[in-house]
Amino acid sequence: MRIVFMGSAEFAVPALNALNPRHSILGVFTQPDRPRGRGRQPAPTPVKELALQLGLPVYQPERVKEPTAISWLQEAAPEAIVVVAYGQILPPAILAVPAKGCINLHGSLLPSYRGAAPVQWAVIHGQKETGVTTMFMDEGLDTGDILLQRRVPLTGEMTSGELYSWLAREGAELLVETLEKLETGVLTRLPQDPSRASYAPPLKREHERIDWRLPAAEIHNLVRGLNPQPGAYTTINGKTLKIWRTGRDPAGEPDGSRLQVPGEIVGEINREELLVQTGSGRLLLREVQPVGKNRMSAGAFARGYRIGPGVVMGED
Repeated sequence: MRIVFMGSAEFAVPALNALNPRHSILGVFTQPDRPRGRGRQPAPTPVKELALQLGLPVYQPERVKEPTAISWLQEAAPEAIVVVAYGQILPPAILAVPAKGCINLHGSLLPSYRGAAPVQWAVIHGQKETGVTTMFMDEGLDTGDILLQRRVPLTGEMTSGELYSWLAREGAELLVETLEKLETGVLTRLPQDPSRASYAPPLKREHERIDWRLPAAEIHNLVRGLNPQPGAYTTINGKTLKIWRTGRDPAGEPDGSRLQVPGEIVGEINREELLVQTGSGRLLLREVQPVGKNRMSAGAFARGYRIGPGVVMGED
C-alpha cells in the first residue's frame, strides 16, 4: 500500500523498519529537531535518523495541523497513515485523508492505559500482563476501534526500558499483520468498552519521588517503572539520590525489638546491596546514582559517602 508514516520516539523505529520493504512509504512525518544533551544542540528524532538511512522523505512540521502539512497529505493521497509514538494529535482534516484510515500502534492492551505513558504505568502498577494494540484512529485520546492485539507477560523484575523494547518489536510485527489484513479487507473492528478504560498520564516530577511509607513491593514497582527514564529518586542528607534497581528482602520482616522507621537504612546485605525499611517490608537497594556521578552499587555508595545504618532517606 501507499502509506505515510508518522513517528518520533525509539518505540516507532522497529515499526518503520518493518514496514519499509513491504509498503510504499510516501513520506515520514516526525517531530522537529530539539536541543538535547549537555551541549543542548538540536538533534534528530530516532525515526528521522532511520528514515534518512532508508532514503525516505522526511517532514517535520512544528504542528501537524498546519495548512501546508494538511495540503501535502491531501495531495499525496496515501491509502493509509500509520502513527506510532508521533507526539502530536491528528486533527479531523488529516484523519479524513486516507481511504483506508489512520492506524495507530499503542503500547497497551486497550482500553487499558490510554494516554502518554502506558508502558511505565503498567510496570508501576505491578501488572502481570500488558501488550500492544493496533486501532483505527478517531478524534478521541486512544478511543478508536481495536483491530489486533498481542499480549506480553510482565515479570516482577522487568524495567519499563526492557518492556519498551520488547513491545516495540512485538508492535512492529503486529503492524505488519494489521496492514496485510487491512489491504485484503479482512480486519474486524472491535469498539472499545469505555467502562473498562484506564489512563496513563504523562509522568511528572511528583511521580518520581519515593514515598518510603509505601509497601516495599510498590516502591520496587515504581523504581523499575521509571528505569531508564526519568528515574525514581529520594533524598539523603539533603542531597538527591536516584534509585535505579531494587529487590525484595528475602528474609522478610525483622525479629529485632526496635522498629525502624520508613526510609531508614538497616544495614548492608553484602558489599553491593543496602537494606531499607519501608512502610511494609524491607527493600534491597542495588543500584543508585548520586548527583553528578555515574550509577554505582548501593554498597559502594554507602562506603564512599560514609552512609550507614540508622540514616533515614527521604527526610529533607
